[in-house]
Amino acid sequence: MRKTLFVGALVVCAVALFWGSAVLAADNWIGTWKLDVAKSKFSPGPAPRSVSLTFAATPDGIKFTSDGVDAGGKATHTEFVSRFDGKEVPYPGNPNADTGSPKRIDDNSYEGTWRKDGKVTIQLRGVVSKDGKTLTIHLKGKNAKGEAVDSTTVYVKE
Repeated sequence: MRKTLFVGALVVCAVALFWGSAVLAADNWIGTWKLDVAKSKFSPGPAPRSVSLTFAATPDGIKFTSDGVDAGGKATHTEFVSRFDGKEVPYPGNPNADTGSPKRIDDNSYEGTWRKDGKVTIQLRGVVSKDGKTLTIHLKGKNAKGEAVDSTTVYVKE
């Protein structure tokens, strides 16, 4: 009896892990993306020197990491883990937000809201191209300095 329960529990866990991985894997933004500065528009500027985004499936959801170098040559790093269900999660390292609430729209797109001190700062939408090679993210709102933001960033899959 005990052995049967153990085997049954293992099967349930394996199915749950497979199903969870399959659901996350359907999100076509999973992977690493490099900023194409020339194809991107930054308002306000200046543009960063480089940015690399990584979306990785984990048991806790999707781990998002952004590493780059800003226009002044300073290294940048932000990250969060979310189920992309629209719930707020801490967003350490983001100068324009304390929290983010990313939400999956479909296999190729997601949207999100950034908040700083409880106030909405930025709304964004990310879309992966049909060929899966390009991720375009449009950000609109106000940064932490109160400046209007209307930027479109283009990333190429690595």
